[in-house]
Amino acid sequence: MKWLLLCLLPLSAMAKIQTQKISYSSDGVKLEGILAFDDKTNKARSAVLVFPDWMGVGAYTEMRARQLAELGYVAFAADVYGVGNNPADMKAASELATKYRADRKLMRARAQAALDTLLAQKQVNKASVAAIGYCFGGSVALELARAEAPLKGVVSFHGGLASNLKAKVMNPKVLVLHGGDDPYVPVKEVEEFQTEMRESKADWQFISYGNTVHSFTQKDAGNDNSKGAAYNELSDKRSWQQMKSFFNEIFALKTL
Repeated sequence: MKWLLLCLLPLSAMAKIQTQKISYSSDGVKLEGILAFDDKTNKARSAVLVFPDWMGVGAYTEMRARQLAELGYVAFAADVYGVGNNPADMKAASELATKYRADRKLMRARAQAALDTLLAQKQVNKASVAAIGYCFGGSVALELARAEAPLKGVVSFHGGLASNLKAKVMNPKVLVLHGGDDPYVPVKEVEEFQTEMRESKADWQFISYGNTVHSFTQKDAGNDNSKGAAYNELSDKRSWQQMKSFFNEIFALKTL
């Protein structure tokens, strides 16, 4: 019996983060996201939808999904553009992201398709789901909340805040993590967003990090604030901690 127990003990230690590509579609467009989860349990658990920056699903988005899985969540890196449509450079990314910013119904449809796909996964507690996003993805996460999707909360990391489809009622709780010196999200846009949150009776938080510009969570943005987009290690760490505390609250967890 002791030998059997000794043989079984290493099996639990073999539990690890699993990732798998999942194909789905929206209005006939083929999409492909990445699901990440810890395989040590089959129990349904809280889940997080992860919307990528304007370069689309890639190594960075998958890394964030894996980090969330390590915290015990099921995470799904969502595809907004469609298979084979990730931009090759920043110019193409700007053009593609602009298309979706101008067509909020299309943006919402792609976001909803990703949410439906996540909710269909057996590991997911359907009553306990949130969405986060980076840069362009922050805009998508907020747009999904404006569409009154069944989310506990949304988190925007250095995301755009404007929308031509303002929320009348904002049901999910909202956490915005913003670079205080971000030139791509001007003060007027911040003010209009905060007015929208007040008028929609949202439960919202807005945290602005000093000496911090756009893309502050992304190391490949460099460290030159004068360019308007740059990595900030301290703001990156602080924002991740804020997200974890927010999830503790909305998912009613004692610890992560």
